[in-house]
Amino acid sequence: MTTNEPQQQPVPADTPTAATDSPEATGNAGTVATDLAARLAELEARHAEVSDAFLRAKAEVENVRRRAEEEVSKARKYAVESFADSLVPVKDSLEAAIAIPNATNEQLLEGVHATLRQLGAALERNKVIEINPAPASRFDPHQHQAISMVPAEQEANTVVTVLQKGYLIADRVLRPALVTVAAPK
Repeated sequence: MTTNEPQQQPVPADTPTAATDSPEATGNAGTVATDLAARLAELEARHAEVSDAFLRAKAEVENVRRRAEEEVSKARKYAVESFADSLVPVKDSLEAAIAIPNATNEQLLEGVHATLRQLGAALERNKVIEINPAPASRFDPHQHQAISMVPAEQEANTVVTVLQKGYLIADRVLRPALVTVAAPK
């Protein structure tokens, strides 16, 4: 330390200072303390409000999650309800056909055709669509399964015959159509 700098003398603890112990300073300190206490109370109230809002939001999210899980569970459990409802009349028709003891071949054939129409309508109502490509249509590996390639008088890689129809459920292949395909010449 250089000799030209003034040295600060320690102030005894019982000596009044102008900044803190004067009547004006004591009034300001009381106001500051009151302001701080008011601000603290305001922040505590705001904290309690935000905490309450957070807990309510958390509970709501948990309720939504639980409800969604229940709905998914119910959807899985009862997904086939509509489909089963459509198939019950088909079963009834088959049982009615069996219940006729002396039915003629013509009567049975007529009943089978009616039951087949019923089954087709039930499948269609439930978005099960037939894949039955026309002869000479382009082979589609996404919907058709080639069983064999045969020499034919048509363009190569086209359907010659359909051995078994295929089916789609909502644009997804349930079973591809089994087809024979024209071989390259």
